[in-house]
Amino acid sequence: MKKKVWQYIAIAIGCFICSISINLFLVPHQLLSGGISGVAIILYLLFGLPIGIQTFVFNIPLIYAAYRQLGRTYTLTTIYGIIVFAVAVDATQFLKGYHPLSDPLLSAITGGFVSGIGSGLIFRVNGSAGGLDVVAAIIKKHYSFNVGVVGFSFNFIIMLVAAWLFGLQLAVLTLISMFIAANMTDKVIEGFNRRKVVYIISYNTEEISRSILQEVGRGATILRGEGAFTRQDKQVIFVVVSLMQIAKLKFLVQTADPQAFMIVSDAAEVLGRGFTLPGTKGI
Repeated sequence: MKKKVWQYIAIAIGCFICSISINLFLVPHQLLSGGISGVAIILYLLFGLPIGIQTFVFNIPLIYAAYRQLGRTYTLTTIYGIIVFAVAVDATQFLKGYHPLSDPLLSAITGGFVSGIGSGLIFRVNGSAGGLDVVAAIIKKHYSFNVGVVGFSFNFIIMLVAAWLFGLQLAVLTLISMFIAANMTDKVIEGFNRRKVVYIISYNTEEISRSILQEVGRGATILRGEGAFTRQDKQVIFVVVSLMQIAKLKFLVQTADPQAFMIVSDAAEVLGRGFTLPGTKGI
C-alpha cells in the first residue's frame, strides 16, 4: 500500500515539474516538447487552445487501447497520470508571464533539464502520463518494432512542423531541449544505481579478487584467457560494481598491481542477487 501511495505521489510531482518546464521555459519562447504535449503546444500557439485539455482529449483513445492491450492496473495508473498532467499544465499557465530567462537557448536548455527531471521521476516509479508512453508499452508487448524509432519518428515530425511554422532556429532549439530532456530522464531513472562492468587482466588476480570480496563487497569471476601474441595463460577478473564503488575498485587494483590492465564499461541492466532481483534490494 505504501509503495502504491508513493508511486502516485511521485507521478503527481513529476507531472507538475513537467508542467513548470512547459509554461515557464518552453511556451514563452515558442519551444516545443516531445510527444502529444508537443502537438498540444503547437495548437496552443496557433489557436490558444488550453494545453492540458488538449492532452487529455488526445489521450482518450490511448486509454482505451491501454485497457484492451495492457490491463486494468496499468490503465488506472495511466489515467491518473493523464489527469494530473492535464490539470497541472493548465493550473500553472500563470507562469508564462514571468519570463525568467530572456535567452531562448538558455530556456531550451533549462526547460529540457527540468522536463527530464519530471519525466524521469514518473518513469522511476513505473508510472505514465499517457501519450507515447502508452504507444511504446503496446509496441513493446506485441510487436517487434523498435520503440525508440517510433518515438523518434513522431518527434521528428513535430520538429518539421515547428521549423515550418516558427522557423528553423526555434526548431533547432526544440531539438536541443528534447535531447537534454531525454538524457536527463535517463539520469534520473538510473540515479546512483548505475552499474559498471570491469575486466581486470593481472598476474596478481588472487590478491585483487580477495580485495574485491573484502573491501568492495562484491563477488568476482575468474576467466581463463590466453595472450594472442605471447600465448601465455592469463587470468581475467570479471566483476560488476555500482558507480559509487568504481573509484575504490580502481584504487585497490592499482595498489595490488600497478601494471594491471582494466576495461570499464557501462552495463545497461544487471539482474541477480545483490542487484535488481524482484523482491530484493539493489545496491
